[in-house]
Amino acid sequence: MNSPTLLLAVLSVLLITSCGQKAAVTYVYEEVTYSFANESARAKFQADRDHSLYHRLGGRAAIDAAVDKFYVKVLDDKRINHFFEDINMATQHRKQKAFLSAAFGSPVAWKGKDLSRAHEDLKLTEVHFNAVAEDLQKTLEEMRVPQPLIAEVMTIAASTKEAVLNRKPAVK
Repeated sequence: MNSPTLLLAVLSVLLITSCGQKAAVTYVYEEVTYSFANESARAKFQADRDHSLYHRLGGRAAIDAAVDKFYVKVLDDKRINHFFEDINMATQHRKQKAFLSAAFGSPVAWKGKDLSRAHEDLKLTEVHFNAVAEDLQKTLEEMRVPQPLIAEVMTIAASTKEAVLNRKPAVK
């Protein structure tokens, strides 16, 4: 196919697919515009967001604040702070914010390593896991997060224990 023919074919596809037109059904959530095929799909997305733990905690702003306060505790915690000595903490904060957001129901999926791979070389123990969990709970309490939401967060945190400690899941 020569260049003028290829160009015409591409232009035809663009015109046929209405490229460049705004979707009729959109929803803005945390400064991101999401497009939907119909109103029903938009309503489901909005309801899912409104009921997510992420949204009930306060969304991006709350997660960002919690992670920043959490790492102050972690870096002061002699049981675990040595794991962060050679870590770029700006990157660590960014990754933790993205991970927790996804874990709590943000519309943005986690794209990083799975928990086992991320922690495989650390030789973590129950003591380390429990220290992180305690620091997380203290952070949420200091931020005056309602106890039922803290319980949901801690349930999710507990569900990661086997992966973080690189244990094989129990066979049921």
